[in-house]
This record gives sequence, C-alpha cells and structure tokens, in this order.
Amino acid sequence: MHELNHFFLHDENHDERLSFLKFTAGLEELMYLATCNRIAFIFSANERLSDQFLHKFFQAFRPDWNLDQIERAIKHTLCFEGEQAIHHLYQVASSLDSMVLGEREIITQVRKAYDRCNAISLTGDLIRLVIKSVITAAKKVYTDTHIATQPVSIVSIAHRKIVNLKLDKRSKIVLIGAGETIINISKYLIKEGFANFSIFNRTLHNAALLADTLSSNTITATPHALDDLVDQCPDFDLLITCTGSATPIITSENYQFLANSNKSHFIVDLALPADVESNIATRLAHRYIGLEEIKQQAAENLALRNSELIAAEKIIAVALLDFKQMLKTRMVELKMREVPEQIKAIKENAVASVFAKDIEGLDPNSREVLEKVLNYMEKKYISVPMILAKEIILDTND
Repeated sequence: MHELNHFFLHDENHDERLSFLKFTAGLEELMYLATCNRIAFIFSANERLSDQFLHKFFQAFRPDWNLDQIERAIKHTLCFEGEQAIHHLYQVASSLDSMVLGEREIITQVRKAYDRCNAISLTGDLIRLVIKSVITAAKKVYTDTHIATQPVSIVSIAHRKIVNLKLDKRSKIVLIGAGETIINISKYLIKEGFANFSIFNRTLHNAALLADTLSSNTITATPHALDDLVDQCPDFDLLITCTGSATPIITSENYQFLANSNKSHFIVDLALPADVESNIATRLAHRYIGLEEIKQQAAENLALRNSELIAAEKIIAVALLDFKQMLKTRMVELKMREVPEQIKAIKENAVASVFAKDIEGLDPNSREVLEKVLNYMEKKYISVPMILAKEIILDTND
C-alpha cells in the first residue's frame, strides 16, 4: 500500500490531480517532487499536520481509496513542519538524504519539479523563496565540499577507470551482456567518443535491441549470440562483460581464441560471480579490472563523501539562518504594501474633509505649496516604517 507507485503521478493527469488536491485540501501553495526513491509534497496551509488534516489530504489526493487505505498511507508518511520541513528540503536537494550520498541529479529534479508546479500556479511567494534558497545552498554544498567529487556507483567508477586507460577512440569494444549495467556503461563510452561495438548476449533479440539503441550514422553496433563468441568475436581492444551466468564466460579454453596475444587489450568484468576465470584475470594483471577492485574504490569514495557530511550540514545551517532572516524581511515587505494606500487615504481625507474649509481659504500659490508639502510627507512616511521594521528585525536577531 505504501509503495511509491501508489503516489506517483503520470504526465497525463499530473496537473489536474495536483490542482484538485490544492483546492480540495485547502492548501495555499503546493509542490510535488518525484524521484526514484521518494515522493514529496511540499505545501503551505493554515492547519497543522494532524491525522485529521492528513486524512483530508490523502482523500483529496486519492478519492478512490477507502478508509483503511488512507489510514495506512498516514501511518507510512514521514511528516515535517515549519523550520524542520525546510531543513529537510535542504538535505534532500544536497543529496544528504538520498540513497546515494552526493548524487547531483536531485538538484535538477527539485528545480524541474518547482518549475512545473509554478507553471500551473500551484506555488506562490513562500515556496518560491524556499526553493531558491534550497537550490543555492545545494550548489554551495556541491561546490565547497568533496561530497560529490568521487563516484560511488559501479558504472561510474568503471567508466572513470576506462577513461584512465586512454584508449584510442577507434578501439574495438566487445560488450558481453545486454542488461542495465552494460546499457549504462555503453552510453558513457559513446559520450567519450567510442563508436565501434560488438554485442554478445545469450538472447540475440536483446543484443539486437541494444545494438539498435546505440547505432547511428557515426556509431556501429553489431549484435551476436553468446554461443558465437569464439567464432565471431573481433580482435578487441576492450572487452566489458556483465552477465548473470553462474559460471565464467571467459575461460582458459576460449580466451586463447578471443584475444590476440600480440595485441595489448583490456578486460573489465562487472559480473557477480565473475565472468572471467581467475587465472585469466591474474595473467592480465593491470590490464584486468574486476568488480572487487571497483567495489573497494566505491567504499573508499563513499567514506570520503561521508567525511564531508559535517561540512555540508554547516553550509545548510548557515543557509537556514539566512533564509529565516530573509523570510522575516519579506513578510514585513508584504505587510508594508498596505502602508502607501493607507497614508494616501489619510491625506485625501484631511484635504477633502478635516481641513477642507481651511484649505478653501488659501490662495492658489499657498494651495500649491501645501500640495507639495503633503506629497513630500506622503513619500517619506512610506519609507520610514519599512526602515524601522527592518532595523527591529536585525536588532532582534543580534
């Protein structure tokens, strides 16, 4: 019941459902954020996050749910209010609350989510200020700390190690497998400028699908059945393998037919268990990159990222203080919007009613001078309260 797919909004009904939710639940502002491991509703309302409010909220979000389903949603919902909610959003955008610490993608997801909700008038001044501050702080975390400088995913580290091999872009690359890992690493390689691929997979159909995805006017990708590996494997420069095989794919028996002993070549094995027989890996030495080596690098990189948590939280703490100060000032500005009209009304009442008879007795020149004086006083009276209010806020914070 509490799985994310129950809360995910598809593009075709995204705008309508959020607009209905905002109106029905009585929200002032609303933003919806969906990532691979979270669904977040960021909103402002004149009610506390009680079970009664959450019941109304989820009933508006999913009118098809019964009472039991709504109560289970409430039970599994993590709620934050006020300053705690804003602090949590800083952590989310800075990836401190992500599955993988330091992944930059979340900041783009936050920005896009805001832009979409703002485009359909779901957000207002408060969420605009919050998101602006959150994104600024997140950028500072990524810039001023090492929290995102070292990759921690298997594919990212493998990609970096391949780049460090400094292979010629015309190199022949053999891919064994057609799963998510091989798909992702092949996309990295294409971005690096490699364009000659041979794909071997147990199911030829899946190899062909990947080949179609990679192929273009400048990129050649040829699919093959895994059974044809010995017969059709080209004289490769780089072989990357990641299958679900329980036994090695590259063995002592077939390796001698796959690799030209007179040519320098590299093998990257991302499979668990390994696709390359251990004696082959030992023979290749520095020309072999295995999963254990990559996992060790990932652990070291993750430890480096974790060491940056304190520095990141300090940046967030400063940003939160600045935001609170800015929000107070903004609230004063909004309240002060009423001041000009009130002062103008007072002046007009004084001229038209309170001092009407006295003004009638003035000559034209005197009336003109009086009007100038009143206009001058009106402008000054408008600026003085704002200045004093800001000074009071600053003195209070000191």
